[in-house]
Amino acid sequence: MSILIKDVLLGGNETDIYIEGNRIVEIGEKVEAEHVIDGRDKAAFPGFVNTHTHSAMTLLRGYADDMRLHEWLQEKIWPLEAKLTEEDVYWGSKLACLEMIKTGTTCFNDMYWHMKGTAKAAEEMGLRAVLAESYIDLFREDQAEQMKKNTLEFIDYVKEMKNDRVKAALGPHAVYTMSKESLQWVKETADKEELLIHFHLAETEKENTDCKKMHGKRPVPFLEDIGFLSDRLIAAHSIWLTPKEIKTLASHKVRISHNPTSNLKLASGIMPYQEMKKAGLIISIGTDGCASNNNLDMLEEMRTAALIHKYSTMDPTVMPAGEALEAATLNGGRALGLNIGDIREDGLADMILIDLKKPELSPGHNRVSDVVYSANCSCIDTAICDGKILMEDRKVDGEDIILDKIKSVIEDIIHR
Repeated sequence: MSILIKDVLLGGNETDIYIEGNRIVEIGEKVEAEHVIDGRDKAAFPGFVNTHTHSAMTLLRGYADDMRLHEWLQEKIWPLEAKLTEEDVYWGSKLACLEMIKTGTTCFNDMYWHMKGTAKAAEEMGLRAVLAESYIDLFREDQAEQMKKNTLEFIDYVKEMKNDRVKAALGPHAVYTMSKESLQWVKETADKEELLIHFHLAETEKENTDCKKMHGKRPVPFLEDIGFLSDRLIAAHSIWLTPKEIKTLASHKVRISHNPTSNLKLASGIMPYQEMKKAGLIISIGTDGCASNNNLDMLEEMRTAALIHKYSTMDPTVMPAGEALEAATLNGGRALGLNIGDIREDGLADMILIDLKKPELSPGHNRVSDVVYSANCSCIDTAICDGKILMEDRKVDGEDIILDKIKSVIEDIIHR
């Protein structure tokens, strides 16, 4: 289908954007298309790219709040997750996809259990997704073998989908849940299959301390020694790092997913953004899952990131609005190796339209600042992914069905 967005604000200019198939074919005056969107009083921005989440954790939103990370995982999250089925994950991911569309995200990088359910949800909802089956062996050989089997089955499943929007990755959880042998197997498999690796790194001080006790080194030097670090690695959180470790990550071209709200809520710490930026690391933004955020709103995530780094450095010039927006869009595309994150001819047609006739966006001195510091999800009028309209006039097909179904899904899980 061809789409023409007429008279929309792009950058500082009013123009037309012509989409054919899944590509932006032309930016400039255009006359005809199968579907025309009135872009007057709207601004076009790239769709947001959420580079770290666990989408089906929408099912756990508000379930276990105000706890320390390791108690939160061991006492609340993991026991309830053990009850989940692929069908539960499918519906939890459908809810997540709906929330992401309504908040302007068009691509997400996800790691969780029963990921065939998430793949099916992403395919149906029209979002772009990089998906990894979680791998946790807890240093048990029998569990490691099962995790390898699950991982390879999921990779094959995604290949069989033959959907360019949905890609497989590998999802080793963290150094404190993975044996050295499993981490090496993941890296070898990633190289063989040419896949990304989605990983939690240096999220807490305890993680560093425990790793040193177990392996004689902190996580970054340990991972370097076993050959795990590479440009395939997307490292979420990455808070408790020394300057030397930051340089090590940069030398291996590791990509960073910054998760400020989750880091604040779990009191994990504040990522050393300025040092990472100076080292040349690609820094993107992710929300983490809804059990530790508690939403998937990248507008909030951008604003939080910009504010905490200003405060933590006592420097209001740190992470200006343009950098925050780039981290949530273009850098996300770079991190995932995808041709997304900006609006340009021949780029993939992933974009959102912001309704400028909102009081919080007036008088409009600086549209980028307005989006990062002022906008909320009600300002997002339209979402387009891969050349298909997922939301127009804030309406998403089937949203009432998803919201009604979630009630029965949750009731069933709790009473198992």
